[in-house]
Amino acid sequence: MRAVSFACKQAPTGALLALLFPCSHAAPANELAQRVVLLANSNDPDSVRLARHYAQQRGVPDANVVALPMSMAETVGWPEFIASIYQPLQDELVARGWIDAFGTSLTDALGRKKYGIMGLRLSYLVVCRGVPLRISHEPRYYADVRHFTNRPEFRTNRSAVDSELTLLAHTTYNINAWLPNPLFLRERPPPIENEPVVKVARLDGPTYEQANRLVDLALAAERSGLMGRYYVEVRGPHSDGEQWLETAAERLAGLGFDGDVSRQGTTLPVTARLDAPAFYFGWYANDLAGAMALDGFRFPPGAIALHIHSFSAQTLRSATSGWCGPLVAHGVTATFGNVDEPYLQLTHLPHHLVRALAEGKSLGDAAYYALPALSWQSIVIGDPLYRPFAVSLGNQLANLNRLPSALAPYVLLRQAHRLDGEKKSAEALALLQNRLRQNPGLVLGLELARRLTAAGDQSGAARVVEFVARQDSFTIGEVALAHEAARVLAAGGEAARAVAVCRIILRLESLTPAWRAAVLRDALAAARAAGDTAQAIAWEKELVELTTPAPSEGRR
Repeated sequence: MRAVSFACKQAPTGALLALLFPCSHAAPANELAQRVVLLANSNDPDSVRLARHYAQQRGVPDANVVALPMSMAETVGWPEFIASIYQPLQDELVARGWIDAFGTSLTDALGRKKYGIMGLRLSYLVVCRGVPLRISHEPRYYADVRHFTNRPEFRTNRSAVDSELTLLAHTTYNINAWLPNPLFLRERPPPIENEPVVKVARLDGPTYEQANRLVDLALAAERSGLMGRYYVEVRGPHSDGEQWLETAAERLAGLGFDGDVSRQGTTLPVTARLDAPAFYFGWYANDLAGAMALDGFRFPPGAIALHIHSFSAQTLRSATSGWCGPLVAHGVTATFGNVDEPYLQLTHLPHHLVRALAEGKSLGDAAYYALPALSWQSIVIGDPLYRPFAVSLGNQLANLNRLPSALAPYVLLRQAHRLDGEKKSAEALALLQNRLRQNPGLVLGLELARRLTAAGDQSGAARVVEFVARQDSFTIGEVALAHEAARVLAAGGEAARAVAVCRIILRLESLTPAWRAAVLRDALAAARAAGDTAQAIAWEKELVELTTPAPSEGRR
């Protein structure tokens, strides 16, 4: 993704007029659901079925589903887009009263009707899997835009379908290059009726089932509140992006979330800790990679992920190509991407997303708060009504025993970090110690060990994770935590227990070669420290066999 500097094209007149209207408070969630409109492809039964499922789960009236016949392909040209999607949808929205407008007999060069548009009633437009994703460049419709297409990278009308649909309430806007988003960083947006943008989100993914799951995961997260850690990959090709990601990490830490920041300049490797990623922000790889790409890896309910890449959403049909499709396949609840090169400053900005969501905005509102450009390349995937912070930390703590046992420890971690921020670290330590006595677990055990190690008490750190050596087995998702526990045990003088933990890990048949080598290195050192010569010899032999390159054909 390239970084550019630019001047802005003239915003649509309606966007400028909207600035004159007074602000209003956000509408209640049930009112917003009543105003959601769903777009499905009537040629695709699964597309219609997905729309119906969303409507049922969110309490959206069946009458709000608009099913139109259109191509099943992900890419269409401008004539097909206008004839089968944009114009029929705009006509339906006007006929049903979702767009307040009066018709005329005039059309523009693309065939778009010249409506006189006065306002909107819909809260969000949800585009369902089966609706085309991209619009290809049409040279015959290209025309320079004054003061803007001087830059060659903007001399295109290639775009995302969803991004063009944001401008349904504007008549005959210029389709070349991009338009500034009037909701970008708008602290107090106007009432829905006067809002200049149709906020569009997409339910899509490699399979119907995975797309269908997006709303179910959002609802599950809203019931219990978002739980987990954050993972941010900071180092990338441009300093602007690095600063955005640093700020996103700082804001998540400020909310109390536990997490890790990688500055290695690569995606998180297979051997990285990646338990319960409630937030993931990173760049800059072509395809999903590392621990997230492993078979069996799953995000927790409510997880939000964004990987900055020019073509992260070029297709949503693949579970391995790009980022958005694979992220949905691995259980993410919301993600953001680009169907083509957006240039860095015109894509979703992660630090603004975090801020907007933390303030209580819905996914749909946060996405457009954090997006500078419309009629361009970026899309949002997920339920626009989803509010990850609908349940407060206090409510989660009050209902701790009712939360999923695998995720409840992260609520305690968050509370401990909040207490640290209030200069109550002793209280945070007591909180972790009490809960660990009641329910020993890797997540809390390692956090308590980290605090004791920081205080210079390595033997005390080892004692709090002694229970790990008595486990019968670990899941593949627990390997990083168990491996860290083995290191804590070894550093605290409990080498024999570290050996025991490593034995349990190495019994996992699904352990990747990279993970096996990483564990064997520490296991070998622990076995030697424990005086377990036979085990040390066996592990050294296995490590050599695993890490010695096979001889090339010419040297055999």
